[in-house]
Amino acid sequence: MTVSAAMALSLCAAPASAATTGGVIAWGKQDYAITVPPPNVLSGVSAVSAGSTTVLALQGGAVFAWGANNWGANVVPADARSGVSQIASGWGHELALKNGKVIAWGNNWYGQTTLPASVGSGVIAISTANMHSLALKQGGQVVSWGTRTDVPAFAQSGVTAISAGGDHNLVLKNGGVLAWGSNAYGQVTVPAGLSSGVTAISAGFGYSLALKDGRVYAWGQNNYHQIDVPPAALSDVVGIDAGFNHTLAFKANGDIVNWGSDFVTESEPVTCGPVFAVSAGDNDSFVLKEDVTAPC
Repeated sequence: MTVSAAMALSLCAAPASAATTGGVIAWGKQDYAITVPPPNVLSGVSAVSAGSTTVLALQGGAVFAWGANNWGANVVPADARSGVSQIASGWGHELALKNGKVIAWGNNWYGQTTLPASVGSGVIAISTANMHSLALKQGGQVVSWGTRTDVPAFAQSGVTAISAGGDHNLVLKNGGVLAWGSNAYGQVTVPAGLSSGVTAISAGFGYSLALKDGRVYAWGQNNYHQIDVPPAALSDVVGIDAGFNHTLAFKANGDIVNWGSDFVTESEPVTCGPVFAVSAGDNDSFVLKEDVTAPC
C-alpha cells in the first residue's frame, strides 16, 4: 500500500535494473483466480497493484483488472484505458491517475469512489487501502477521502510520499516519516531514527514500514510476525510493499524477500529474481519480472 511521487500498497518501487516493463507473476490465495494473471499481462507491464480481491496492472498507459468483479471493480472506465501513470487497488474500489486527475470506480459503500473536487487536477501520487484513499498534490498537500478524511497540518504541504493503511496513514516529509490515524497496535508511533534519511514508506493493515539506507524498519501489529524483519531485509533493499498482514521487498540485485502471514503460501515465492517491482495484497503476492519464463 505504497505510493510516492517518484509507491507505490505505486505500489511498485524503483526498478532494481534497467527493466521498465515485464510480466506479472503471482502466488498465494486462489480465490477468484486472482493469482492467475491474464495472458496479456505477462509482458509489457510497468506497474502492478494488489487490492483485496482485485488486481490492477498498467501496460502502456492502459489499466487492466482481474479477480473478483464485486461492485464492478474489474470494469475499467474508458478514461483509464489510456494515458494512466499510476494505479492503486483497494477493497473492491480502484484508482488510477491520469494527467494529474484521479479516476475511481468500484465499491462506494464508504465514499471510496466519491472523489473530492481537489483531486480533479494537480495530483502527483495516489494510494488506497481498505476503505479510504490518499492523493498527493503538487506542493506536497495530502487529500484523504472514504472512511478517513482527516489530514493533519503537517501533511498540508511539503509531503513527498504517501501510503494508506488499514485505518492509518504514513507520509514522508523532509526525509522523515510522519503518521496519523488508528494507533491500536502502535502503527503510528514512528520509531526514533526515522526522522530523516528515509526513502520509502508503506502502511499495512495494522503495521508500518520504512526504508532507510537499504534497511527495512517495521512497527505496529505483530500477530503474524509482520514486524519481525528478516536478516535479508536489513541491507541492500530498494523496494517495499506492506500488504494486509505480510510484506514483500526486493533487493538491489532483484532478489525477493517475504515475511509475515503465510496462510495460503503468500510468503512463499514461486519465482526467483531479478524482479523490479512488488505488490502485497490480502494473502497474495505479485511481482514484476522482465522475463516471466526465465529459470531460477
